[in-house]
Amino acid sequence: MKRALARLLLGGVLLLAATIVPSLAALRDSLPALLPVYFYVVFGGGILLAWRFDRSRLVLALLVLALADVALLRFAGSRAAGSGRVVFDAVALLLPLNLAALSWIAERGLLTLRGLWRALLLTAQALAVAVISHPALTGSAAWLEHRLVETGMLRAIDLPQPAIVAFALAFLLVTLRFILHPTPLEAGSVWALIGALLALTTQPGLGSTLYLTTAQLILVVALVETSYGMAYGDELTGLPARRALDEALLKLGDRYAIAMVDIDHFKQFNDRHGHDVGDQLLRMVGSRLAKVGGGGTAFRYGGEEFAVVFPGTSLEEALPFLESLRRTIETSVFTVRSRFRPPEKPKKRRASRGRKKVFVTVSIGVAEPTPDRPAPEEVLRAADAALYRAKKAGRNRLCT
Repeated sequence: MKRALARLLLGGVLLLAATIVPSLAALRDSLPALLPVYFYVVFGGGILLAWRFDRSRLVLALLVLALADVALLRFAGSRAAGSGRVVFDAVALLLPLNLAALSWIAERGLLTLRGLWRALLLTAQALAVAVISHPALTGSAAWLEHRLVETGMLRAIDLPQPAIVAFALAFLLVTLRFILHPTPLEAGSVWALIGALLALTTQPGLGSTLYLTTAQLILVVALVETSYGMAYGDELTGLPARRALDEALLKLGDRYAIAMVDIDHFKQFNDRHGHDVGDQLLRMVGSRLAKVGGGGTAFRYGGEEFAVVFPGTSLEEALPFLESLRRTIETSVFTVRSRFRPPEKPKKRRASRGRKKVFVTVSIGVAEPTPDRPAPEEVLRAADAALYRAKKAGRNRLCT
């Protein structure tokens, strides 16, 4: 839950900034000149990044937001009636539905058959809006303004009721997607939809462009967050990965301790219970390591091995926290979960009859810099050697 809320934070900050910027006296006069630059930098940079990482969903989402912005700007002066109103109503209906649909589709690549079909569908929508906005056909688009319910509250919202229904449905879909997959890209989809709503309920022109471009920026930043997480985080345990450890070692001073932690008999556990259960065990141990005290930071080193770095801490100071970690894991009951058990713990406790409970232990080796091994890489190797001694001495122990 904390990780999910953290991923929602940045998008909210960006939208808040977009709301505050027009009210700043220092930027008010220069905003009309800066806004086109803002749009082209975000849109162009986002397309290049999405193309580089082969993210068809992001490319299409950026195109949807850009086309909506162009349409609203083109008819900004005639939004009250006629062709301008038809374009506004169509954009207000299609924009949330497209963003919601894109949050659910699977990545299929940019130049695949499915990717081309999706781009073609988006092009067909743009052509359809252009056709029905023709003065001779505006009467056929009256259903876009159809009133489903007569209430004063809905009339106060400057959106047609079909568009309000579309936004409500879209919010439901993107929120559900984020709950099921709380990734940065899904969090970005939630805020991009809110940005689209703000763009349609603010003044056409500067306001709508600012919000729609910020919605694009949120999606681009979400892609950067995703790429960073893939490079520096371990998806299975949620801990920082080996690359993050390598960078952390470069930032250490002269006083620190490094511990290597290994799950005892993990290969036999995997062979007996299967790799899925082995992954569950790695997640459990990772969650215990994430709570290690003493200012230590745990990293997934590889396989069943973990590293814990204690900056500004001596070996003697780190030992009590590592020993506490070892005892915590030793006394933790690991329940072998059924293949059909839900990923989240149910509120109502079920009977545990028939479910196997096992105990696991870890061996730990720890080292600190000395005159003959001052470099972090050498300390890491010394900690690994201490870990080997702990395993050789019978496992489930700590050696220095």
